[in-house]
Amino acid sequence: VQLQAFGGGLVQAGGSLRLSCAASGSIFRINAMTWHRQAPGKQRELVAEITRDGITNYADSVKGRFTISRDNAKSTVYLQMNSLKAEDTAVYSCGCAVQREGTWWLSHYWGQGTQVTVSS
Repeated sequence: VQLQAFGGGLVQAGGSLRLSCAASGSIFRINAMTWHRQAPGKQRELVAEITRDGITNYADSVKGRFTISRDNAKSTVYLQMNSLKAEDTAVYSCGCAVQREGTWWLSHYWGQGTQVTVSS
């Protein structure tokens, strides 16, 4: 299973970016999908997560500014980021819990991150 994230870049404070991440490979079903981020010198933190049924959870630092969504038919998760702040600067990575074809258990996969830089 491969995950490919797109949409990072450089944006001014107050601006917006939309990240997307598509999963591909031997997938029967994708359960939870997540976005994490890691800033230089800091630990990786959960930004947002979404269940297959669309239930969402956000880090306090992004509530009201970020929105996670998914398209199950496309095996894709999105992160709409509005009102960006300099402290949102980080490498953003997507992850998912996947039931692969021919199996009954879940495996967790991570994609390579995409850099988001917010200038103040």
